Amino acid sequence: MTGQALAGRTAIITGASSGIGRAAALLFAREGARLVVGARRADALAELAEEIERAGGVAVACPGDVREASHNDALVDTALARFGRLDIAFNNAGSTGAMGPAVEMAVADWRETIDTNLTAMFLGARRQMAAMLEAGRGSIVFTSSFVGHTVGMPGMAAYAAAKAGVIGLTQVLAAEGGPRGVRVNALLPGGTDTPGARDFTENPESRAFVEGMHALKRIADPAEIAEAALFLASDASSFVTGSAMRVDGGVSINRT
Repeated sequence: MTGQALAGRTAIITGASSGIGRAAALLFAREGARLVVGARRADALAELAEEIERAGGVAVACPGDVREASHNDALVDTALARFGRLDIAFNNAGSTGAMGPAVEMAVADWRETIDTNLTAMFLGARRQMAAMLEAGRGSIVFTSSFVGHTVGMPGMAAYAAAKAGVIGLTQVLAAEGGPRGVRVNALLPGGTDTPGARDFTENPESRAFVEGMHALKRIADPAEIAEAALFLASDASSFVTGSAMRVDGGVSINRT
């Protein structure tokens, strides 16, 4: 391991089995963090932890569903029991959920998407922040989205509402945690080459359309988003809190 930006710190990362979460776990480990990684797919999570350990890092796999308060508690309990501290939480797990016109959306689909993308964030942060407030330090990062913040995309009402809610949650927690040394920020990725996003880029035509939405005329590699998460997690952003940081390749401002 060569980096030192997170040396001696303990981080929780959810949604760590693939995509942005996996890239962040690998990066944070290289930067010296001891990790507790969570996701629903236990096999993929175990493989990630083993890869980190082989590279000289430290990672504990803690599979479960972020929609369950007990799983979020277990992540924090594991961090404190194994490493004696919790410094960073990257709440990244999420899903686009059911898509379609809002007037046709089933209430059950709405609730599932809100639970996965917003309520789960609250359940995670509630316990994470309690531990950080007790220690007088910490950084919480949420994965939100440009969807529902700068762009209203048809068919994504529940997802947009949830991700916009994450920004509101971020601002309140930042105001509550700031006086006691806890920073809270939201990360807003643009189109990223993750398994979940490939439904939108399953053929060359659809991929070209999505790429064209961005000012950079491409979508991100997960490692690029992970670098932004590292910035918010580390002391490099020591005076940044309550922000909704766009890392979206210009999709929010592009009109060509």
